Amino acid sequence: MNPIEAEGRSVEEAVRRALSQTGWSRDRVDIEVLDEGGGLFAWLGGGRPARVRLRPRLAKVDLAVGLLKDTIRIMGVGPAAVTARVEEDRIMLDARGPALGALIGRRGVVLDDLQRLINAALAKQGDDRLMVIMDVEGYRLRREMTLRRLAERLAGQVRRGGSPVTLEPMNPRERRVIHLALKDDPHVTTRSEGEEPRRCVVIEPRRGGASPVDGMG
Repeated sequence: MNPIEAEGRSVEEAVRRALSQTGWSRDRVDIEVLDEGGGLFAWLGGGRPARVRLRPRLAKVDLAVGLLKDTIRIMGVGPAAVTARVEEDRIMLDARGPALGALIGRRGVVLDDLQRLINAALAKQGDDRLMVIMDVEGYRLRREMTLRRLAERLAGQVRRGGSPVTLEPMNPRERRVIHLALKDDPHVTTRSEGEEPRRCVVIEPRRGGASPVDGMG
């Protein structure tokens, strides 16, 4: 479905006009304000009307699915089934197939790169409010569970020995999993140190009432 533009005495009126013309539901479209207009009496006084462009979210979902299918075909790692669903401001994109390991890469590096590329391609369509979260064979959930178990095991080591433990370098998303897994632990706290891409999480004994989210990042 193609985007549609509409005018009104206000942005809200322009949006209502566009929705009434198309029959689209407001929660199923992205709204781009092209011109806020010249005020309530813009039309009477010769000023500018407000102008908006509405784009159905389904179009962006279809584009995201198509991009991933093309990538799988070009990489020659198929066959694969690609599905998508919209959750608030995110497109949850998932690929499943017997030989998709190349789409994940070591610790999800390739998966993260593909996700960035697809998001960059969608942003060129004029509205980047819908972000793609891409997964392959449930890798992200499995990785998160692995990191949570690692956090709990190392936190126990810190509690018993009283010495800090530094984890291997991780990307921001994985570091956040560690921080959140231990944020309510009364005995240890976490912080991030170092520079990207070698930034890592340190788990250390909690002293002096430190905030549970100190150093998150």
